[in-house]
Amino acid sequence: MKHKPIWTAKEKAVDDERELSPEETLRLIEQQGSAAHEQFVPDPVPHYLAWGVAWLIGFGAIFLRQGLSGTPYVAIPEGVAMALLFGLMALAMLVSALTMWQLRSPVRGASQQRGMMYGFAWSFAFFAMWAIAVRVGAHLPPAELGLLWGGLSMLVVAILYMAGGAIWLARPMFVFGAVLAVLDAVGVAAGPGWHALLMSVGAGGGSVLAGLLLRRRVRR
Repeated sequence: MKHKPIWTAKEKAVDDERELSPEETLRLIEQQGSAAHEQFVPDPVPHYLAWGVAWLIGFGAIFLRQGLSGTPYVAIPEGVAMALLFGLMALAMLVSALTMWQLRSPVRGASQQRGMMYGFAWSFAFFAMWAIAVRVGAHLPPAELGLLWGGLSMLVVAILYMAGGAIWLARPMFVFGAVLAVLDAVGVAAGPGWHALLMSVGAGGGSVLAGLLLRRRVRR
């Protein structure tokens, strides 16, 4: 006498096609939502942390060289301090570009075009800043030259942050850009040492803090 198989292929197919319970449906929706979130929503920490570290260290080195009253705290060559700042900023731009590249989508549309044009805006804006700083900086003393480069670079970053916030209706991004613009203006008016200090502590520390807060908000 042959025994009937306990689990037949037909019975398994019927079981696979059964309706999910409300709990299972909710669990499936959460899993799919989490997967979509990881694919299309970037982790803000690498972007904000990279820029924060660049400003904290780069402008920190300039501050130690300038001092609040013009007397250096540490004997750091001007070229070394500027190279450190802009080298770290270039690395931060690379981190930001890689973050956006991970979010690339095969679906073409207005959103993708906005992102591509916004990315090019960073390159063109910094190229224009470089051309202006080289031309005008030739007529300035070393301290004012450093202030020109630092002030222009942070102005470009602040404007692009605000533009990005307006494009994607990201209020935290717009507010952070506005804060950077205010700190930059106040620092330039106060002088090289104060500008470097505000950019190092305010912009650098604020960027790291903003990244951590945004990550917590995105997770929620």
